Amino acid sequence: MIFQAIFDCMGFSGWLLFGFVLLLLTDVVRNWKPHNFPPGPSAVPFLGNIFTGVDFKTMEKLAQEYGPVFSLRRGSERMVFISGYKMVREALVNQLDSFVDRPIVPLFHVVFKGLGLALSSGYLWKKQRKFANSHLRYFGEGQKSLERYIEVESNFLCEAFKEEQGRPFNPHYTLTNAVSNIISSVVFGHRFEYSDQSFRKFLELDNEAIVLAGSPRTQLYDAFPGLMKYLPGPHQTVHRNYKELTTFLRKEIEKHQEEWNPDDPRDYIDVYLQEMEKKKEDPQAGFSIETLLICTLDLMEAGTETTATTLRWALAYMIHYPEIQKKVQEEIDRVIGQSRQPTMADRPNMPYSDAVIHEIQRTGNIVPLGFPKMASKDTTLAGYFIPKGTAITTILSSVLFDKNEWETPDTFNPEHFLDSKGQFRRRDAFLPFSAGKRMCLGENLAKMELFLFFTSLLQRFTFCPVPGEMPSLEGVLGFTHSPAIFRMLAIPR
Repeated sequence: MIFQAIFDCMGFSGWLLFGFVLLLLTDVVRNWKPHNFPPGPSAVPFLGNIFTGVDFKTMEKLAQEYGPVFSLRRGSERMVFISGYKMVREALVNQLDSFVDRPIVPLFHVVFKGLGLALSSGYLWKKQRKFANSHLRYFGEGQKSLERYIEVESNFLCEAFKEEQGRPFNPHYTLTNAVSNIISSVVFGHRFEYSDQSFRKFLELDNEAIVLAGSPRTQLYDAFPGLMKYLPGPHQTVHRNYKELTTFLRKEIEKHQEEWNPDDPRDYIDVYLQEMEKKKEDPQAGFSIETLLICTLDLMEAGTETTATTLRWALAYMIHYPEIQKKVQEEIDRVIGQSRQPTMADRPNMPYSDAVIHEIQRTGNIVPLGFPKMASKDTTLAGYFIPKGTAITTILSSVLFDKNEWETPDTFNPEHFLDSKGQFRRRDAFLPFSAGKRMCLGENLAKMELFLFFTSLLQRFTFCPVPGEMPSLEGVLGFTHSPAIFRMLAIPR
């Protein structure tokens, strides 16, 4: 009777208001900032900071306002962002074990499920990374030298460019296929012809997923996965693409299973199948067909996207700066000539070319926000308390353009990597591969590919703009930062 009287007194609208206030209080209590947590902009109830841009330029503006360590809220999850060389180094190098784990990223968790190399954590991640690292090292030092793979592929790439006969063309997928063939040789034991339409589709689907993954609409999925999975949007395309990508890779794995000879392992998949037999007594290490599938996807993506994108930036920059292109070609002619291919042994004698490649990586800014990590224990950074389990993002673009570390950070300037005598010099703030225990597994392979592909191309061609079609240097921001589609001329030298 009492409740009935209260209900009659308040009416429907009163109860509706009461329910909203109760939900609001619940949201406030549930999302109360921990004591001494990094500062950040005020969050909207229930939604957090979803109206704050997700691009690296917005993050850098927030860093200027709130300091090098600040926070945002996406839905009910708090995230910490770390900006500038000094603080990024403190987090990833000086506090080596504080930010080792990966958070669950809902958009990718649907596919990767906490397995593989990129998105796993703990014991499984350590075992999978150690295994992949040893396999890449074997290929680098064994008879099947990675350098030889790249030299052979450089010939195929140059021949493909030559077939364009100086006409305008878009180099995007020819470059991507060439780079991907190196990791394909390691993983599958074979390369794919540039005319292979099924592999071309694989590369296109992956590129589309990577571009869409960085869009604000797609990242809404991470804030509200329970709701967004039922709604249309680019996140559905990302999931659909990854389903097709894993189908392609599963077929390769099944073919390897049928042909597998434990006495004659040919590639990463064969060796992994062998390891599965050895690790049957250690299920926590995760050696299974499902983990192999995700590891293969990780290796294909990591071994393709960033290096191929860097080479596209390289061509765009050489077209914009013909005087720099000419100086690289003069060094190539002086050190290598035209009678043989470039080799890694040439690199120490080519400081200018090396400096140009490094500057392309710096200004290309391929992965501006790095890959999210997670506090593996309660941590203090810049005097702020970061509880265990908090997702963190290191803003790598803020390191590559740090005004305290680079003489002319906003200018394409190879002199950043040359000393007063014209010799190559390393820079501590050059962190395109990130740093610490989670730094890029394929850094050494990427460096070899960039040097050999870049010098081979400039040895044989001069790159020019199509009249009236100068490539843009603005870039397209997805999960990676890539050049907008452009056409060019490759003029044989």
